[in-house]
Amino acid sequence: MEEYRVEYTSTVFFIRLPNKQKAWLTYEVENGIMKLKQTYTPPEFRGKGLARMLIEKAIEVAKEKNLKIYPICSYSVYYFLKNPSKRDLLVEKFKNLSDEELEKYYNERLNEERKKESESQS
Repeated sequence: MEEYRVEYTSTVFFIRLPNKQKAWLTYEVENGIMKLKQTYTPPEFRGKGLARMLIEKAIEVAKEKNLKIYPICSYSVYYFLKNPSKRDLLVEKFKNLSDEELEKYYNERLNEERKKESESQS
């Protein structure tokens, strides 16, 4: 298995891939909140856990800097849906949602992203 390392700047977590591409997670920090905005993994690298690595690095950094997390991109919402033990890091709005409510938000985000993607391709 390839060794991947997550690096980051003040606006993006990223993993350099062997073919010079990158998997990335954009974010912004404002008023003690880290907003996870957009995740991207090149198609040929999907399913290898790279997005999970990016989210987990964001969680690690948020903990170090004592930040709350606001998941915006669908993958970040999905991550917290599948990892309930990490939800204590979320902003109040999401921390106490039931699985059903979080899943509804996940589907809203997914539909929004798909809509944007199809608009950008037309």
